[in-house]
Amino acid sequence: MRTSLLIALLGATCLLTANADPARAQATRTWVSGVGDDVNPCSRTAPCKTFAGAISKTAPAGEINCMDPGGFGAVTITKSITIDCGFTGGILAAGSNGITVNGSGILVILRNLSINGAGNGQIGINFVNGLSLEVDNVIISGFTGGSAAGIKFSPNAGSSTLFVNNSTITTNGIAPQAGGGILVQTAGGTAAVVINKTRIENNSVCVSAVSTSGTIAMTVRDSIVASCQSFGILATAGGTLNLMVEHSTVSNNLNTGVLSTGASSTVRIANSVITGNATGVGTSGGGVLRSFKNNAIKGNGADGTPIPPDNLD
Repeated sequence: MRTSLLIALLGATCLLTANADPARAQATRTWVSGVGDDVNPCSRTAPCKTFAGAISKTAPAGEINCMDPGGFGAVTITKSITIDCGFTGGILAAGSNGITVNGSGILVILRNLSINGAGNGQIGINFVNGLSLEVDNVIISGFTGGSAAGIKFSPNAGSSTLFVNNSTITTNGIAPQAGGGILVQTAGGTAAVVINKTRIENNSVCVSAVSTSGTIAMTVRDSIVASCQSFGILATAGGTLNLMVEHSTVSNNLNTGVLSTGASSTVRIANSVITGNATGVGTSGGGVLRSFKNNAIKGNGADGTPIPPDNLD
């Protein structure tokens, strides 16, 4: 009798274990290594090989870390996650997107990464859906195929935020003005964007904000926007678009340094240097451009000044 009861209990225990929720086995912190293997549990002592392998074993709101500066492959993110290599870990995305973010209400942090399109990649970071994306100390280069953008932030609904800090976005887009370094494009909803202490250089368009519909509120601060094949900063409004350029240098772009186009586009410039561009600043289609009258807009093919002033209240 006791033997039969023991066998029944063991059988029930095995059944419960077999039906346990796999999410319970996910770790809040996982690891990747250039010498890892995706069959591993992604622990520090048994790391995975790729971000795609690690993300399935990482709990929502967890973190993936790198043990060495390897190449860890492209990844699609559908849950809140942090990927932080501590030093620069690599993604090689020839002919494809590097990182795709597509999950309702998710918060994603990408830190200390190098994302290389190898000259024919499509989009370095493609944000389709989510609540928030933070890009910190990331290098994005070589995305010149398909949509050809370093970062494409195009939330399809609701309100989403993008923060790009201390990063380098270079050699993306198709000359003269397809794609580019950072493209913010809304087709509904609201995008709030801050670009801070970032170098955006040698792309087709350096920075483009397009509010097809919906609203964009955007700040470019303490950054360098330079040597792009067409526009430095291009603001194009269908819906409401407010863009602030502050403490930044916009230089040596082959078209207009800062252009505001469309009647719902307002661009303000403060404490910035705009020089060496084909045209310094300009408007079209009823776009609004304002200056706090503390800028240096000189040495362009045509400066495009004076700009109507905004008061420093």
